[in-house]
Amino acid sequence: MNKIKYEDFKVSSPIELSKIPTTYDLDASEKKIEKELEQVREKLGKLQDTLYAHGKYSVLVCLQGMDTSGKDSLIREVFKDFNTRGIIVHSFKVPTALELGHDYLWRHYIALPQRGKFGVFNRTHYENVLVTRVHPEYIMGENIPHIDSVDDINDEFWNTRFEQIRNFEKHIAQNGTLIYKFYLHLSKEEQKNRLLRRLEKREKNWKFSAGDLKERKLWDQYQACYQEAINRTSESHAPWYVIPADDKPVARYIVAKTLYDTIKEYEDIQEPELDEKTKANLGLYKEQLENE
Repeated sequence: MNKIKYEDFKVSSPIELSKIPTTYDLDASEKKIEKELEQVREKLGKLQDTLYAHGKYSVLVCLQGMDTSGKDSLIREVFKDFNTRGIIVHSFKVPTALELGHDYLWRHYIALPQRGKFGVFNRTHYENVLVTRVHPEYIMGENIPHIDSVDDINDEFWNTRFEQIRNFEKHIAQNGTLIYKFYLHLSKEEQKNRLLRRLEKREKNWKFSAGDLKERKLWDQYQACYQEAINRTSESHAPWYVIPADDKPVARYIVAKTLYDTIKEYEDIQEPELDEKTKANLGLYKEQLENE
C-alpha cells in the first residue's frame, strides 16, 4: 500500500479545483485500506485521550463538500474508536429563527469544542460564503444593517465576510484550537452515480431530495465559490486539505492519517505527570487498597 504525505493534500498556494484529481490510488484493496483505517483511528482515539488529559488544546475538524461527497459516513468511520465524551459533532442546517437573530458566526462560536475535545462541523461557517454566494437572496434573512436588497450584496460585502472568517479562525487558533478544514473533492460523474443509488435502493430513498437535482445544475457556480473560499482562507494555522472523494474508503483513510500525523507533531501534548508527593506514595496507596 502506498504511503501518503499530508502535505500532498494541503493547500499552501492557490489551486484550481478543476486540475486536482478526485481519485487517488493507494495501490491496495478496499479491505486493506479499511484495515489501515482501523489502525489509524485506534491511534487517533488514544491521542484524543492524551489531548483530554493535557487539557490545553481542542481540535476542530471542518468538513465541506458537494451533496453526496461522503461527509456523514466519513464521520462515522473515522471517529468510531473515540470515547464519546471526547467528541461532539454538529451538523449545520438552514439557520433557525434564533440563529438568525444573531450574527452568522454566533452559532459556530457556541458549538466550538472545549479544551481536550474534538469538535466536528458537518458543513461549517463556510456555508456563509458558499450557499449564500450561489443564492445571495438567503442573506436577506440575516437582517443586516444597510443590506436592503440583493443588489447591496457586492464584492465589498464578500471581501468583508472572508476577512471575518479569517479573523474568527485566527482568534480561536491563538486560543488553543487546532483547525483542520477538509474539502471532499467529488467529481460530477460520481455524484450522479451516488444520487442514482439513492433512487434505486429503497433503503437509501430517504436520503434523496428533489432539491439535490436543482443544486446539481449549479455545479460550476459551487465549484467556483469553493475554489475562491479555499484560496482566500487557507492559512498555516487553519489550512485546507483537498481530499479526493470519489472513493470513500480512500478519502476516510487520508483524513484520518492527516489528523493523526499532524496532531502528533505537537510534542507538548503529553499526559501530565503526577506531583512528586503522589508519585512517591504510589506503593503506599496500592498497599492500602490491597489490604482493604
